[in-house]
Amino acid sequence: MSNQSQQAPKVTSFNGRLSKDDSGEFPVEKGRYHLYLTPGCPYAHRTMIMRKLKGLEDIISQDVTHWYIHEKGWFFDETEDQCTKDSINGFKFLKEVYDQTNPNYSGRITVPVLYDKVKKVIVNNESAEIMEILNSDFNEFCPTQAKRELNLFPKELEEASNELLSWITPHIIRGVYRSGYATNQEDYEAAVDDLFEHLDKLEDHLSKRRYLTGNIITHADIKLFVTLARFDMAYYTVHKCNVRRLVDYPNIWGYVRDLYQTPGFGDTLNIEHIRKLYFLSDRKQKPTGICPRGPLVDFNTNHGREVLTSS
Repeated sequence: MSNQSQQAPKVTSFNGRLSKDDSGEFPVEKGRYHLYLTPGCPYAHRTMIMRKLKGLEDIISQDVTHWYIHEKGWFFDETEDQCTKDSINGFKFLKEVYDQTNPNYSGRITVPVLYDKVKKVIVNNESAEIMEILNSDFNEFCPTQAKRELNLFPKELEEASNELLSWITPHIIRGVYRSGYATNQEDYEAAVDDLFEHLDKLEDHLSKRRYLTGNIITHADIKLFVTLARFDMAYYTVHKCNVRRLVDYPNIWGYVRDLYQTPGFGDTLNIEHIRKLYFLSDRKQKPTGICPRGPLVDFNTNHGREVLTSS
C-alpha cells in the first residue's frame, strides 16, 4: 500500500446531526452543546436568531470571538467589548477547536460552530444545517409551548422557500461578496449589475407579501435578513454595492424593519461588531484602520407591512 493511500482523508467541513436516542453519535441533551460565533458574520448571525427565537439561551451556551480576523483566524479576547474567552477549552484561537476535533481538517476556519462539550469535538460548522438542528431537535427544552411549536422550516412551504433561495442565495447573499471581491472592473460591473437586478426582483416580490413566502417567517427570511441588515452600513461602502441603498427600496426597506422589530432579530444585530469586522479587520483593503461613524440606520421607524396579505 502506497504512502498516499495510507494518508487520512482530508476533512473540509463537519456535518454531524443530533439523535433523539442513544443510537447516534450526538444525543440530544440539555447543556451538552455550545456555539462558537462572531456576531458580525451574517452566517453566525443566522444561528443567533434561531437560538433566540426558540428560547434556547439556557440550553445551548455560546462564546463570542473577537471581531478582528487575525492571521491565524478568529480568536478569543474577553477584554474586548461584547467578546468572550473560550469558556469551554480555554483556547486562544478557534483553529484549536478545529484541530482538537480533527488534525487533518483542511477547510476554512469558519463560524458558526456547534460543539459537543462532552466529546470535545465539533458537531457541525454549516450554518444552514445548524439552523435545522436548532429548529427542531431541542423542542422538548423550549421554555414555552409557542416556542416549542415554532417551526421555521414548515414542510408546506419547503418548495416555495427553496425556489426563492435558489436565486436569492447566489445573486444577493453571495452577490454582495462577488461585488466586493472582484479584482477587475469587468467582473465588478457584472457582479454589481447582477446584484441590483435581483434586488429589483426582490422589491417586486415583497410588494405583494409581508414575508418571503407569505404571512409567516421562515428560515429563508432569516437567511436574507442577515445580509440585508448589513447592506447600507457595510456592503454599500466596503463592497462597493453603491448603485442604490436599501432605503431606496420601499418594500425591501420596510421588510427589513419589520423583521428587525420582531423579537430575536433586532436584539441579536450587533452593529458595533458589524462595522468593526467589515471596516477594520482587513488591513490590506483598509490600511488606515478607520471605522466610519455612519451611516446611521434607523430600523425602528414604522414599516406598515402588517397590512400585506399573501398573494
